[in-house]
Amino acid sequence: MDPNLSTTPLPPSWPDHVKSAFLQALGMAHTAMAHIRGRCIDGAAAEVNAVDSERLRSEVELLREELRIKDARMARVPARRRPRYCPGDRLAILQLKASRGWNEQQAASAFLISAATIAGWLKRVDEKGTAALIQVVRPVNRYPDFVDHLVQLLKLSLPAMGKVRIAQLLARAGLHLAVSTVGRMVKRPPASPPPPASEAGLEANSAGVVRTVTAKYPGHVWNVDLTTVPIGGGFWVSWIPHALAQSWPFCWWVGFILDHFSRRVVGFSVFAKEPTAEQICEMLDRAVERVGQAPKYTVTDQGPQFSGKYLAWCERHGVKPRYGAVGQHGSIAVIERFFLTLKSEAMRVIMVPFSLAAMRAELVAAVQWYDAYRPHQSFGGRTPAEVYEGLKRADQRAGTESGSRLTSGEQLALKVSYLEGRKHLPIVELRAAA
Repeated sequence: MDPNLSTTPLPPSWPDHVKSAFLQALGMAHTAMAHIRGRCIDGAAAEVNAVDSERLRSEVELLREELRIKDARMARVPARRRPRYCPGDRLAILQLKASRGWNEQQAASAFLISAATIAGWLKRVDEKGTAALIQVVRPVNRYPDFVDHLVQLLKLSLPAMGKVRIAQLLARAGLHLAVSTVGRMVKRPPASPPPPASEAGLEANSAGVVRTVTAKYPGHVWNVDLTTVPIGGGFWVSWIPHALAQSWPFCWWVGFILDHFSRRVVGFSVFAKEPTAEQICEMLDRAVERVGQAPKYTVTDQGPQFSGKYLAWCERHGVKPRYGAVGQHGSIAVIERFFLTLKSEAMRVIMVPFSLAAMRAELVAAVQWYDAYRPHQSFGGRTPAEVYEGLKRADQRAGTESGSRLTSGEQLALKVSYLEGRKHLPIVELRAAA
């Protein structure tokens, strides 16, 4: 190193901006990497695999940094004041120690305890009884434990699933539990209820009177709207205007058509940037062709896509367009609630792909699961597909009465599968064992 560099004076204002410069440099690196990954994703197979591998490595490093920050915070707490690990967590730590090949010191460092503590756990690992230091979290050997294990498995597979939805999902398989019972098992607050079914759309006329459009049958009212799905996790950057461009490779624009009566997805499209009215009309044309007829009403917000050519499309198909009232809470609540479900239960639990084909495949799987397997509170546990087709709930069609209960002596066969292998899209079946 040149010795003169150490005496080179820095700009007078340098210390005032160095921390914000760090943030800006990281934001620029994130932006540059998004562009590079996006350009490579349509290349040769080797380039695509390299991009996927690099992205996974980056995600691992970011998760490690999250853990480092949390561990540093806990390390500042005196050892005697830190919360103790419960018996089930102790066994989980020893299992991880065995699977990673750690010695006592490595395991102790990872979990901010002493090596002597790990050694003590190993000596007492075979203790029995309720007071044992090391215990299996939930021994699946009796009916109540079996149910608890099932509920915890569902919560682990889909963290956004609330106690009401878990109870309804189990009811569809023939296992009826009270919502309060499920709540005690998952130890989580209840999920937010969906918007009321009566508010399909609101429109204020010239006199300022708000009119409500109510869906009376499948295909009567369609909700149409757009949303963005970030690819890299968010849009924030540290420079003006403090947000990345809302277009690919930073996000996807997705448009959905939702049947208001049943909440079933009628159609959707994926766009690299904010779509035009013409593209919205093409999406609607495909939906009409698939369903066989246009709705009587459409409900949208007052975005620029829903004027001009869109209004001409509505007139051509005999559709009466309705708009959500500006500033009126709940005017397009149904499809906004659907977007919340889509993002929290399908998009935020995966690495959103850069490839258009891969993104479409993820949405197709999410829509299939949402329509056919996800129960809705407002429909008494029925799925959108069952409501659309006028069917009873799955367990009711199988002859299971809503008030029935399984006895503790009954042998059960549980099947938990995942739609196309996606762990965040569970399919639960519960049968009496042969």
